[in-house]
Amino acid sequence: MSSMEYERTNEANGFLDRFFKLTKNGTSVKTEFFAGITMFIASVYILAVIPNLLSVSGMPHASAVAAVVLTTAFATMLIGLVANVPVIVAPGLGLSAFFSYTICGAMGLSWQTALGAVFISGTVFVILTVTKVLNKIVDGIPQVLKTSIGVGIGLFVAFIGFKNAHIIVPNNATFVTLGNMQDPAVLLTLLGLFITSILLAKQVKGGLLIGMAFTTIAAMALGLTKIPATSADIFNLVPPVPVDTFGQLDIMGAIKYGIFSIIFSITIVDMFDNIGTLIGVTRKANLINEDGKFEGLDKALLCTSIGAAAGAVVGTSTVTSYIESAAAVADGGRTGLTAVVTGLLYLVALFFAPLFLLVPPQATAPVLITIGVFMMSEVTHIDFTDFTEALPAFLTILLMPLTFSIAQGLSFGFISYTLIKLTTGRRHEIHPIMYIMTLAFIIHFAI
Repeated sequence: MSSMEYERTNEANGFLDRFFKLTKNGTSVKTEFFAGITMFIASVYILAVIPNLLSVSGMPHASAVAAVVLTTAFATMLIGLVANVPVIVAPGLGLSAFFSYTICGAMGLSWQTALGAVFISGTVFVILTVTKVLNKIVDGIPQVLKTSIGVGIGLFVAFIGFKNAHIIVPNNATFVTLGNMQDPAVLLTLLGLFITSILLAKQVKGGLLIGMAFTTIAAMALGLTKIPATSADIFNLVPPVPVDTFGQLDIMGAIKYGIFSIIFSITIVDMFDNIGTLIGVTRKANLINEDGKFEGLDKALLCTSIGAAAGAVVGTSTVTSYIESAAAVADGGRTGLTAVVTGLLYLVALFFAPLFLLVPPQATAPVLITIGVFMMSEVTHIDFTDFTEALPAFLTILLMPLTFSIAQGLSFGFISYTLIKLTTGRRHEIHPIMYIMTLAFIIHFAI
């Protein structure tokens, strides 16, 4: 490298350091770069899953793929640049299923009308954020529930990892049971977990990424994933574009139908999926202040709400912050530079989607399981000797993985906290906002 190139590199690194506050957050450009790659690989499965879910509604698959990629890239880079947080924002799995199977399936609405409902919900989310209502909601959440959110998310992530790797499988008698321990895919996952654990124990930078790469190559050798044979297995010369979904949302159709309950459900679930994930991830990344608050939360929520509205215009279901963001935190990511790297990689994925889709569940499962280990540590801050604290914490933590939903786990935590404090004469510990949110969750269950 010439002296001029060296100086340019230093200037670029200096700008990134100042803009993303890398030194202040104890990180570096290199660390953030690799954390961004890790977060991308840990979440790239959505390129296969989300478009397939959306296509059930009748939405053209090719346009759905392009819409998911572009929305994810936009929203993720936005939250990185504006809120400076290492979080990926993409169309939600549960909300995509709700979009296709409930709104467009059971209710029989068109996907265009459903996009209109998503846009209205995103707009409501923006208003709640700009008016600081969401900030007041977060401030009103008791510390025990904030801590429980992180632990619950950790168990949820780990459960997804075990499920994806078929270490845990469905069972009619017991709901879940141990998978086939002689299955090569299961054994490969356990080997990947062992290798990844060694790398993390030795504090190897990029340990999660290295573990995923090792497991993917091993999966190719075992025939568990395809070995690239032609250029078509690596990249597309002409990337897909959302020509059939862009601007097709039917806002008036959604309003005329009077789907208040749908918009309410989308907004509530998205709001608390976002709040839950952001609180959990920022706590683990040590981005909270001495008062236990993440100062950039309002900016982060604004970015996700804008992303939700923009996604509806492009042609996707409601976006939310993903729990796979914890993979980047576990790999050292601490700032929005991680998110920007991930967002840029999603743009590249428009061309290289076939290659990234070769990463098998056996490679991502060890990452998800180890994230659960990291996030479980917060449980030590919960006072289980006080039953009015222990019960809400327990329900929040346990029901996130069992209901397969952050929002549902939160709902049980909110309701139980308010009721048990109220009925045991400790109403002075209940913030007024908790009454409102408890009622909102009860209405959510009712409709």
